[in-house]
Amino acid sequence: MEMGKIVAQPVIETDRFDLRPLRKSDQGLIEHYASDKRVARMTTSIPHPVPPGMTEDFVTRAMKDVRDEDVWVMDGTKTGGSEVMGLISLERMDRNQCEVGYWVAPPDWNTGLASDAVQALVNANPFENATMFASVFQDNLASAKVLTHCGFEYLGDAESYSVARDANVPTWTYLRKL
Repeated sequence: MEMGKIVAQPVIETDRFDLRPLRKSDQGLIEHYASDKRVARMTTSIPHPVPPGMTEDFVTRAMKDVRDEDVWVMDGTKTGGSEVMGLISLERMDRNQCEVGYWVAPPDWNTGLASDAVQALVNANPFENATMFASVFQDNLASAKVLTHCGFEYLGDAESYSVARDANVPTWTYLRKL
């Protein structure tokens, strides 16, 4: 897919938190939580341990005008929560589709935050896509429940490489028509 200039990334507001674009000041908390082995193992792209400079590079890429993925911080400061409770992203795909990915900081696990963030992104549909995809590792039942709770339907089994695990891991793939 050819990348083009991206319009300003919207802030998506909910009663509990805002999904807002990343800022340089988020780097420290993102690295703190991404360095948690439990977080890294449930993603395809976060290594464990996190190497020096990786988070800075990630934030810099996410803030560029030309990119193939928009990344939002789950920012709970408006309700007394943390400035970084997790991240959620949409990666542009062809045929009017995108793929959602997310992780939640351990202090906010089991609070419904992931479901609320995914639902907010589905409702906003900032790329105006017809379809959203997502995949989760089969040993991450909580993320599978998030997706089904948000109206995603099971599509099939696959596998993805996990950098933190240094292995291919079985996944479940989900689809949400918008």
